[in-house]
Amino acid sequence: MSENPIVIKFRDLVLQRGPAGIKEIGRYFRQIDDDKSHSLSFDEFFKGILDHNIGLTKTEASELFKIFDKNENDRIDYDELLIAVRPPLNRSRMVLIIKAFQKMDKTGDRRITIDDLKGTYSAKQNPRYLSGELTEDQVFRHFLESFEAHNHKDGIVTLDEFVQYYAGVSACIDSDIYFDFMMRNA
Repeated sequence: MSENPIVIKFRDLVLQRGPAGIKEIGRYFRQIDDDKSHSLSFDEFFKGILDHNIGLTKTEASELFKIFDKNENDRIDYDELLIAVRPPLNRSRMVLIIKAFQKMDKTGDRRITIDDLKGTYSAKQNPRYLSGELTEDQVFRHFLESFEAHNHKDGIVTLDEFVQYYAGVSACIDSDIYFDFMMRNA
């Protein structure tokens, strides 16, 4: 299935700002969320496009808004926006992400839990553990939360959550070689 041309245009305009352009847009859109609903109305969305000089017409912005408004409630969620505009993962990056997930998933049940981390990740060097502020399990939980969707913190990281997390990281890294290096050292 090919991508919608207006989404590609928006992505290209955002990425012209550099590899952190998508993250910058997300941060800016959170700031213009006038009603603090963690989502944007069309007016807020279009204001962001104008204020950030993204270069879309109101008609194009309206079409884009409809694409991003998956549940047709006349609002778009930040995470949906960022997921929709970041570039698709290429095959080599996806393979690295899946290998990293499989390495962390010690039980092979396609979920990363605290039990999986106990043989993979050392909490004992964490400054908050060393200070006595957090227990080992609390350090593991905080680590897992960094991969989980903001609205679904259950202490279990699924492959989809892991891929979404690293797709966001990938969007900020131009070089496949550097992404490979980063993943292998993470």
